Amino acid sequence: MLLWVSVLVLAPVSGQFAPVSKPVISLQPPWTVIFKGEAVTLTCHIAGDKKWYRWYLGTKILREIPANTLQVQDSGEYKCEIQGLPQSDGVSLTFSPAKLILHAPPSVFEGDPLTLMCREKPDLSLKTRTLYKNDNELIDLGKNPSFHIKHAGLKDNGEYRCTGSETHCCSFSSNAVRIQVQELFPRPILRADPPSPTPGEPVILTCETQLPPQKSDVQLWFQFFRDDWCLGSGWKGYLRTSVPSIVENEDPSHYWCEASTVPSNVSKSSQKLQLPARVPVSRPVLTLSPPGPRAVEGDWLMLSCRAQRGSPQILYQFYRGDVPLGSSSATSAGGASFSVTLTAEHSGTYFCTADNGFGPRRSDPKGLSVTVPASRPVLTLRAPRTRAVVGDTVEFRCEAQRGSPPILYKFYLEDVILGSSSAPSGGGVSFNLSLTAEHSGNYACEADNGLGAQRSEETSLSVTVPVSHPILTFRAPRVQAVVGDVVELHCEAQSGSPPILYRFYHEDVTLGSNSAPSGGGVSFNLSLTAEHSGNYSCEADNGLGAQLSKTVTLSVTVPASRPVLTLRAPGTRATVGDMVELRCEAQSGSPPILYQFYLEDVILGSSSAPSGGGVSFNLSLTAEHSGNYSCEADNGLGAQRSEEVSLRVTGLTGSRSGPVATGVAGGLLSVAGLVVMALLLYCCLPRRAGGRPASDPSRSLSHSEPQEPTYYNVPGWMELQPVYGNVNPKAGDVVYSEVRIQEGNGHAAASNSAFGLLRTYLPSRGPATSQQPSRPQHSSVIYSQVKVASPPVSTALRS
Repeated sequence: MLLWVSVLVLAPVSGQFAPVSKPVISLQPPWTVIFKGEAVTLTCHIAGDKKWYRWYLGTKILREIPANTLQVQDSGEYKCEIQGLPQSDGVSLTFSPAKLILHAPPSVFEGDPLTLMCREKPDLSLKTRTLYKNDNELIDLGKNPSFHIKHAGLKDNGEYRCTGSETHCCSFSSNAVRIQVQELFPRPILRADPPSPTPGEPVILTCETQLPPQKSDVQLWFQFFRDDWCLGSGWKGYLRTSVPSIVENEDPSHYWCEASTVPSNVSKSSQKLQLPARVPVSRPVLTLSPPGPRAVEGDWLMLSCRAQRGSPQILYQFYRGDVPLGSSSATSAGGASFSVTLTAEHSGTYFCTADNGFGPRRSDPKGLSVTVPASRPVLTLRAPRTRAVVGDTVEFRCEAQRGSPPILYKFYLEDVILGSSSAPSGGGVSFNLSLTAEHSGNYACEADNGLGAQRSEETSLSVTVPVSHPILTFRAPRVQAVVGDVVELHCEAQSGSPPILYRFYHEDVTLGSNSAPSGGGVSFNLSLTAEHSGNYSCEADNGLGAQLSKTVTLSVTVPASRPVLTLRAPGTRATVGDMVELRCEAQSGSPPILYQFYLEDVILGSSSAPSGGGVSFNLSLTAEHSGNYSCEADNGLGAQRSEEVSLRVTGLTGSRSGPVATGVAGGLLSVAGLVVMALLLYCCLPRRAGGRPASDPSRSLSHSEPQEPTYYNVPGWMELQPVYGNVNPKAGDVVYSEVRIQEGNGHAAASNSAFGLLRTYLPSRGPATSQQPSRPQHSSVIYSQVKVASPPVSTALRS
């Protein structure tokens, strides 16, 4: 069904009024209140084809197109214009965000089918619907959203609204719709031409009425009657006849006509008209019911106009200002009435006229003031930024689009009143509020001008609170953080509106980020390595400025690794009396580390490395020190033991005993002095190229055979390590000491130090056949002779 919403200027013609060319807008769907997001198709109607159609939204040209249809989705007043013709009347569309809407065509005529639709948004599922008329329950619609009236009549006028509810939940109320059923056409008027014909003279009877432009396609069937006799009928609204002669004492005949629609569901008859002996009407009297100068919008107003005298048929017309409201004919002296449902536009001055063909007579004017109840106000919020933040000043404005002043406005947060203000001249008022965190919630306002308070829809306001400085905490499986542990870093701001984005930092490096959509804190898990020691912090940000936590220090303890045990001896063979260095070192581990040295399973000693690294333990060897050595490293996270190292300690060997051993012992004391002297001489005397020392190595005894091994493999970690050998020459009671000063490399070359190699020879009693021992290249030799202060070797051997 199309909704026609434009009214055309009409000019009367015979039978019906013909419209002056002016476009008319129709709607599809036929509603003026639609859900936001839906569309309405506007059609601009005019007879004949036109080259272009211009569409307006308000006063702005919206579009100029060759087609006569336009689909729109914005609220406002739309008009159309066609080339060479005036603009159409405007049609106002409202795209509402409401949950429930009562759809109804604003223009309803007598006999039209009327459908009221109680329609909810697609996201609602109403279980019950109730339709109200003038605040009284009309019908329980149940799940059916529509209410149908087959043929609308004046009895259906009123204010309609509907309510709906979901099962065990919420109730919703729709907008109010005022239904004013308009006359399809006014009661026809029978006119005669001439108005006072002579009996027997031809007369043309015209049955005049008018159809609205929205119903220009409706055809009326006219019938003309004299008394109860049908004179004729047809689609034309006039009939040519003659007035019969009147017999003496016979009442004049009454003429009347009837106009009806086909199929016939609306039929109206004119008042009866007597043609002969017409009397001009007197000045009519206008009365208003209910009486009084003040009425409320929505009230029924009846205007009655009556002339005390005048020949029928009398035509009464009613006016507000200079605007005609309607007309009615009276075939008797009873007068005529006109009813209207009051709106704000009905305030003004009223009068009526009466006319029976001798010219209209005008009544005295009557003033009427219509009080309009305040409409449902609209609450708007004006904030300095998109998001409302604590400390902002927000302006709440409440305004009722309609309502007679003065209007009292009240502002509410939930159900608590915040303040009130009056608008003496109408319009809206404002209320300023400095926001705190407690101001989040649903706001509403109320408008009241004494005819019932109207409450606005609720508007939600969420006040955003900037985040506070977050607190960073560690959650570890033990008191001391150890490599391999999973540590939970928890960052939480005590206040701040969600969502909050948290970031975690190690020193100035971002570890990761996480969001808390509902507020609170977040956690970040970290599997620890040695590199994770350091300062940690976190940051919270909800779009109003990032806040950094205090720095928290984390020290990651590394368990001691399996240590390595090394033994450093003065020679390749460990001998009783040697000083052996046992060194234990773990390659990784947080200090301090406690080291313990073991011979078999017996603790030899322990030492701590406060700053990490290894430790050494010196041991003067005895024969009991042969065995398996190990060490242990422990920094409180579990002791780690090295692999075992075997050491075999040997004693003095050979055929010497008694006096020889005593002589050697004495000789060693002398040798120690000689070594010192040799080193001093070497360092102080200038070396000559190709020269030899004072003692010729060629003098060494031949056939000398070493009695004990010589240690040549001197460990590289020692720089001045004397290595000695006992040589027992074949004959002689003299001990020769040979000291070789050998130039070294590495550290020796850098410092001009040398290895001293001491060899001691004992003369043999047999022939001297041993050859001279070899001497390292690039060495100098010093010999010294030490007499043996001991019994002969033979005596020593015997002992």
